[in-house]
Amino acid sequence: MPALPPVQGQKSPIESYLHVLHALILRDMRTRFGASLWGYGVVVLWPCVHVFMLIAIYTFQKLAAPLGDNRALFFATGAVPVLVFQYISREVMKAVIMNRPLTYYPQVKLFDVILARILVEIVTGFLALLVVCSILVVIGTNPIPADPFTAMCGYLAAIVLGIGIGTINVAIIGFFPGWLIGYALFSIILYVSSGVMFLPSYMPDKVYYWMKYNPAMQLAEWVRSAYYPYAGIQVDYLYIIMFGLTCASIGLLLVKHVVSKLQA
Repeated sequence: MPALPPVQGQKSPIESYLHVLHALILRDMRTRFGASLWGYGVVVLWPCVHVFMLIAIYTFQKLAAPLGDNRALFFATGAVPVLVFQYISREVMKAVIMNRPLTYYPQVKLFDVILARILVEIVTGFLALLVVCSILVVIGTNPIPADPFTAMCGYLAAIVLGIGIGTINVAIIGFFPGWLIGYALFSIILYVSSGVMFLPSYMPDKVYYWMKYNPAMQLAEWVRSAYYPYAGIQVDYLYIIMFGLTCASIGLLLVKHVVSKLQA
C-alpha cells in the first residue's frame, strides 16, 4: 500500500516546538515589560545606570580608578559581566514562579518556560552591553578590549554561569519558595565581594584566597584581564567554566526529574 501523502498545513514536531517557544517568549516579554518598548528599554538601560552611578560616586569623591586612568572603563568591565550573570540567574528562577500555570497545558513543559526566559535574558544582556559600549564611545572612551577573544569568552562564561545558578535556583524554590528572597540577599553578598568597585588582588592574601571562590569575582577579573593585560590579573578559567557547567547539569537534571514531578 503506498504511503499516504502528508497533510498540508500539518507542522513537524520541531516547528510546533519553535512555535510554542516563540509564543512563550512573546508572552514573557509582554507580561514583564508591557506592550510598549519603553518597558523593555528600562531593563536594557538599567546596567548603564548602574555603571554610571558608580562613576558619579567616584567622581564626586574625587577618587581615581583602582586600575588605569578611566573610571568608566574600569567599572563597566567589572559590572556588566557580573550583572549579566546575576540577572540571568535571578530571572530564570522567577520565570518558573510567574509562568507556572502555563505548564498545565500539555504543549508547555517546565523546561520550555526556563528556556524562553534564558533566551530573553541573553538578548537583553547583549543589548545592554551594546548600549554601554555606545555610551562609552560617546563620552570618548574606547570600549574595544586589547584582547577581544578573552572578553567575549568572559561574557559567554557569565551567561553559562547565570544559566547554571538559575537552574539550581529553580530546583531550590521547588522545595523552598522563600529562596527567592534569600537569593536576592545572597546576590548582594556576591556583588559586593566580586571586585566591581575595587581590585580583589589588592586585598590581603588570606582574604584574596577566599574571594577566588566567588564565581562573580572570577567573571569580573576575566573580562578586565582583556582590557588590562599588563595588570597581571589572575583568572582561574577552568574553575569558572566547570562551576557553571556543573551547576547547569545538576540544575537541569533536578528540574527534569524532581521539580517537574513535584509540580505535576
